[in-house]
Amino acid sequence: MKHENQKCKILYIRDWLNETDELHPLTVADIIRRLAQEGIRAERKSVADDLVTLSEYGVDIESVAVGKMKGYYLASRPFEPAELKMLVDSVQAARFLSARKTNRLIKKLAALSSRGESALLRRQLYVNERTKSDNESIFYNIDAIHSAIAEDREISFLYWQYDLKKKRVPRKNGARYCISPFALIWDDEFYYLIGYDAADARIKHYRVDKMNAIRVADSARQGAEAYAALDMTQYTSRTFSMFAGEEEDVVLDCDREMIGVIVDRFGADVSLHETERGFSAFVRVAVSEQFYGWVSALGGAVRIASPEPVRQAFLEHLDRVKRAQQKTDR
Repeated sequence: MKHENQKCKILYIRDWLNETDELHPLTVADIIRRLAQEGIRAERKSVADDLVTLSEYGVDIESVAVGKMKGYYLASRPFEPAELKMLVDSVQAARFLSARKTNRLIKKLAALSSRGESALLRRQLYVNERTKSDNESIFYNIDAIHSAIAEDREISFLYWQYDLKKKRVPRKNGARYCISPFALIWDDEFYYLIGYDAADARIKHYRVDKMNAIRVADSARQGAEAYAALDMTQYTSRTFSMFAGEEEDVVLDCDREMIGVIVDRFGADVSLHETERGFSAFVRVAVSEQFYGWVSALGGAVRIASPEPVRQAFLEHLDRVKRAQQKTDR
């Protein structure tokens, strides 16, 4: 008489095979013993038949000698170990995730590998909680935004910032932001919502981990034409640390060794012209204090050549920084 869990037998076997690799195989005797612990009786022939069925279904099962017996293991998975390690590294680096969410995600990723590889991934786990977000609602925010985009609806939300006591306080005195959401992008280690602000009639972006109490509105999205005209690749390359500013065509005078820095920042399609000292880069950027900070951080190897108003504004930026530092030094 078959046990009531008999129909689950092949499912248990498949799950256990997911934990195996060539160094950690399962023999038929191992499988029979594990099934017994689940209250399922099994014979060697029925387990062997299940392994054949799983192979015919597409599960990549290989065998290896284990003493005088055969051990069975999963030879391939949807993700290679190097791919999982890359995903784990990305999760660790994502500052918009809280430490708790980071650990949970990495455990789920590790479960996609064999037992040995999973242990290795977990041993390599290090989460610097000081660089992580403390907003636990990040996944709910993303779900709400995706729902609004799918339903062609606006959203409203509270947007917060830190005060001097490191407390989160809402901006605009707690007034809700109303935005038409169009896309989510990951830039500079944070998730950003790209949306249309009908009140200002322009595209804006918001950090998703700084959004709270998101509501999907009944009103339809606006600004579809403005978003359609937006080149997302150019948008992210022109802004610095996602700080917006007035877009300008700028010529950068660069030392020759800065070619990699310029291409990494502005892409392989950036227009370059060789000069005696190095090269000129013709770029379109959102001029902001962050852009000036990026230029100055390169230690003079990249210089703003034109237009003159932008160059002068950069010099004024440097003067402000110098004066501020002198006040601190007094």
